[in-house]
Amino acid sequence: MSIDARPAIIVGVELRHLRYYVAVAELRHFGRAAERLHMAQPPLSQQIRQLETELGVQLLERTTRRVDLTDAGVAFLQRAREVLAAVDVASAEAQRIGAGLEGRLVVGCVGSATYSLLPSLARTLREELPAVDFSFRGEMLVPEQAQALLDGHIDLALLRPPVDHPDLVLGTLRRERFIVALPEGHRLAKRKRLRLADLRDEDFIVHPAHGRSVMSGAVLAMCREAGFEPRVRQEVGETSTLVTFVAAGLGVALVPEPVQALGVAGTTYRPLVGAGQVELAAATRAGDSSAVLARALDILTALTRQSHRSGR
Repeated sequence: MSIDARPAIIVGVELRHLRYYVAVAELRHFGRAAERLHMAQPPLSQQIRQLETELGVQLLERTTRRVDLTDAGVAFLQRAREVLAAVDVASAEAQRIGAGLEGRLVVGCVGSATYSLLPSLARTLREELPAVDFSFRGEMLVPEQAQALLDGHIDLALLRPPVDHPDLVLGTLRRERFIVALPEGHRLAKRKRLRLADLRDEDFIVHPAHGRSVMSGAVLAMCREAGFEPRVRQEVGETSTLVTFVAAGLGVALVPEPVQALGVAGTTYRPLVGAGQVELAAATRAGDSSAVLARALDILTALTRQSHRSGR
């Protein structure tokens, strides 16, 4: 019976037996093979005998002067090399994945960070971890991000707290001031800075209310603290659409400072006196031990610190 006709018989063979056999078969000499393997010759001869017994076939023809391969030995040498090569590849891959140098990661991002942070994050991740398959989902609302994390659809979320769930872990990245987005030519655009009370009679463009967006709740709370109820003209899910509606003259908006990075024509921004702040946080699943995720978080933290030092 040929080697190929009995594939299951290799199950009982240990990898060390394969390495021993390949060394002897390639060098055709037990002494030199033992030197390569850093072991004594008698134990090596014993291991090869044990391998032949396990397989039930003679692999080597031994004489006092040389070692030759039987036909079965030639076939087994080829397969043994393939198995050892596959094990080496698998080991290297496992080590790269374990070190966070290979794998897959999906990042979700709220609107303002989509334009201010995500481009530099994506670029840096691809530069430093080129073998990792990254994908990105921008313009996600916080409840959508939280659910996507819990469902395993994304692995890392850049979102706005609060998010209260025992299976999610949050870490603050930075705090961002609110500013006012106005249509170009708006009467208030002539001022260098504004107070919330100045917006009392304005129509507002906001993110979805009733718990569907953290930003909407923050804007509502700020306006109420300033003594008025905002007159909501339009609710939109995407920050880019919100700013576009402002540019179209449909209303004004309170947005985090990084939204200016959008650069939508027809929109101008003004500082807000006594402006509140909103947090940007990184959220992950509790207990996620992914090495790729750990490396991505390190890169993200370094980027936000660098951004803070440079004043962006």
